Amino acid sequence: MSELRFDDRVAVVTGAGRGLGCAYARLLAERGAKVVVNDVGGSLAGHGVDAGPAEQVVDAIRAAGGEAVACTASVATRDGAEAIVQTAIERYGRIDILIHNAGNVRRGTLKEMSYDDFDAVLDVHLRGAFSVVRQSFPVMCAAGYGRIVLTSSIGGLYGNHGVANYAAAKAGIIGLSAVAALEGAAEGVKSNVIVPAAVTRMAEGIDTSAYPPMGPELVAPVVGWLAHESCSVSGEMFIALAGRVARAVFAESPGVHRPSWTVDDVGEHLDSIRNIEAPLVFPVLPDGHNDHIRYSFGMAAQQAHHA
Repeated sequence: MSELRFDDRVAVVTGAGRGLGCAYARLLAERGAKVVVNDVGGSLAGHGVDAGPAEQVVDAIRAAGGEAVACTASVATRDGAEAIVQTAIERYGRIDILIHNAGNVRRGTLKEMSYDDFDAVLDVHLRGAFSVVRQSFPVMCAAGYGRIVLTSSIGGLYGNHGVANYAAAKAGIIGLSAVAALEGAAEGVKSNVIVPAAVTRMAEGIDTSAYPPMGPELVAPVVGWLAHESCSVSGEMFIALAGRVARAVFAESPGVHRPSWTVDDVGEHLDSIRNIEAPLVFPVLPDGHNDHIRYSFGMAAQQAHHA
């Protein structure tokens, strides 16, 4: 079986100076991609700028025979996102792959979290995702090809204590990717979400002593496949945690239809409403949004017919 390669492809990887992003950038470069290594090099909370991390990754890629360029612009601003994408276009003439991995952490309970800390995390994770997608998506569509991989989190799926900002941003990224998948379907552009877990700087303050092996190298191949031209899916979510790779979906119970409802009716039918034994899954593509609506309309029509 031949090795999947990225020769002649140009990739932008945000947050690529350390951890997961570094692993993604190096893997793509090892397999032939030209890589824009983006990282502001700041603290975990997002303070400061240091060109060192991005430049060190670029040096390592070049030492191994690959091709890369560093960019320290911030995804948190419109101008920064434009500079990141323009680095790829001006240096290599195109952008084929966008992996948004940049992140920061500012912890605090809902009772305590400041508005500044909430905004600072959304600026990098969610608004940053929108900004780099907004800059790269039209270029990809014009070229008739693109692969977008956006980073969500277990916290975006299920929540977690003390990270309302992070959880909200990561949940929003799922919706953003779905729209990119829908609007890119006719343009050769695919967009998927990675839900990764690895012991990196982001795990600071967490006791990981009892964890199984959870290095970035267990996540990078999944992202690599999602970024490859052979990727056969779009609008989906993939989990990569401690060697386990899985698909995540949104599911609904079949539900209950009544021609009218009272508050009391909801309580009386709650067990049936919540019954998930036969879950419904409406994939984003080709038409999950309308499939959801059609299913509900169908129940209403069936009820009317029986009446």
